[in-house]
Amino acid sequence: MGRISISCLFPASWHFSLSPVVLPRFLLPSFRQLLLLGLLAGVMGLLYLLLVTGKGQYSWLREDRHFHTRLGRVPDMEATDTNNPNLNYGLVVDCGSSGSRVFVYTWPRHNGNPHELLDIKQMRDKHRKPVVMKIKPGISEYASTPDKASDYISPLLSFAAQHIPKNKHQETPLYILCTAGMRVLPESQQEALLEDLRTDIPVNFNFLFSDSHVEVISGKQEGVYAWIGINFVLGRFNHVEDEHEAVVEVQVPGSDQQETLVRKRTAGVLDMGGVSTQIAYEVPKTEEIAKNLLAEFNLGCDAHRTEHVYRVYVSTFLGFGGNAARKRYEENLISTTQIQNKLLAQHQGESADSPILDPCLPADLQDEVGPQDQRVHLRGTGDFDRCRLLLQPFLNHTNDTNTSLNGVYQPPIDFTNSQFYGFSEFFYCTEDVLRMGGDYNSTKYSNAAKSYCATQWKTLKERFDRGLYASHADQHRLKYQCFKSAWMYEVLHSGFAFPAAYENLRTALLVYDKEVQWTLGAILYRTRFLPLRDIQQESLKGSHSHWHHSFSFMNNHYLFLACFLVVVLSILLYLRRLRRIHNRSTLLRGASASVQWLEEGLGSPDLPVTL
Repeated sequence: MGRISISCLFPASWHFSLSPVVLPRFLLPSFRQLLLLGLLAGVMGLLYLLLVTGKGQYSWLREDRHFHTRLGRVPDMEATDTNNPNLNYGLVVDCGSSGSRVFVYTWPRHNGNPHELLDIKQMRDKHRKPVVMKIKPGISEYASTPDKASDYISPLLSFAAQHIPKNKHQETPLYILCTAGMRVLPESQQEALLEDLRTDIPVNFNFLFSDSHVEVISGKQEGVYAWIGINFVLGRFNHVEDEHEAVVEVQVPGSDQQETLVRKRTAGVLDMGGVSTQIAYEVPKTEEIAKNLLAEFNLGCDAHRTEHVYRVYVSTFLGFGGNAARKRYEENLISTTQIQNKLLAQHQGESADSPILDPCLPADLQDEVGPQDQRVHLRGTGDFDRCRLLLQPFLNHTNDTNTSLNGVYQPPIDFTNSQFYGFSEFFYCTEDVLRMGGDYNSTKYSNAAKSYCATQWKTLKERFDRGLYASHADQHRLKYQCFKSAWMYEVLHSGFAFPAAYENLRTALLVYDKEVQWTLGAILYRTRFLPLRDIQQESLKGSHSHWHHSFSFMNNHYLFLACFLVVVLSILLYLRRLRRIHNRSTLLRGASASVQWLEEGLGSPDLPVTL
């Protein structure tokens, strides 16, 4: 009892003992002093957690979420673990004009937080390749034999069924969404094809499928889905605070008090295909816009929460794609030449000896356009600026304010606080030949386009043969690069009114090395209410599981703080016991001395008395 051993969870060499006899008195403070020191140490530990490891309440939680958000942006190249029982699956069939493709998506069980969306990713097989399959031709080719529509789709669904665990089929939603090819068909033929799918697919497959899961979507819907998919991959729907991300002030529609939110700035989308051009971006202010141009939706699972309410302007311009614009240009060139030849009794363009000079073709390039009975011979002059001027009337732009192509209304864009991504022809025009894909600079782009247009066709072909251009660039690209460069420039700066000094446009083919399809946005939107199921299950687990979830959710800093306080309390108890032992040993020494005096008959020493 005369020796106290102190041992902590440290190496064995740290074990030591203290003897009350040899313990200096100044190392035995009072219990109040020890308690004060313990409280002071506890407060210092708490301040360390709040000020050193974080910057405010739950800052470590935000940093941890931000870290995982960053990781989520890195392409997930690992094979999907089909043995994971908590993994969900979904199918989207894109029925396009030239063919149909099935995409398989997966997502883990929702964490129960109504503020967060499902973490949807494209499924990857054991070889780490995306699970996707394409067939040709398009479903619109079966318009005259609609009873074969389900047989046409079956190979896609069978392919997907092989990759999804059989016990998951019943809970796997299937969506069949048809686009441009079906839109051009008469409504009766559309309905006949869709009805065959609605009838036969539930008989042959056990997926979660209803009549509303198959439809012909509009160009507006397709544009909204593309906008959702791109911003989801960019992480713009994750509203965790991040000082490195740009924010925007948004007026929430439908609120009486005009509620205002400050959240991450979303990215606008520019997409130019062969036939059409499309623009989509968020409108942060609640201004009046025609319903056919505006999509207002809530991506969250709770309709009463406004943090995921978005108002997106979407407009599609048929005939304004790169190839369609060239076709319109050539048709105008043919008709103009014929009229001039008749009025002036000329034969311009009727032979290679008297060609029409075309500033939109590379220098000295010989070309023929028009039907056989109206052939017109062209020779390129490679004048980029002249080509731009000739293309401006084809934009059908008006002098009205806030209008774009074809005089369609376009809500104002805050060019000082916005970001856009340009896909398809916006990327091909800048990268395939000019090798300038990525961050767009109008001055550098126009200078590079001028140089290309003015280069002799013979020289361009030599460069092509030497492999100086992109691997997927062909002679068709070389031939019409000058025209498409000028058309893209005019659509962007004259049609959509982007300033020449605008610096926040990025042309891209992939986002974070992923080819983002509109089907990703479609399944994200159509499964937005599924987290409610997981949230309800979380609430039914009871208070114990809720405590367990909350504890695991709080990060290891709480565990560290608890251990720290336990160690401090243990030290205090040890020191208090040590003080008691010291006091007891002192009393025993005094008592033994008195007994010794009595036994020896010495009595007590004389004490002086003062009166």
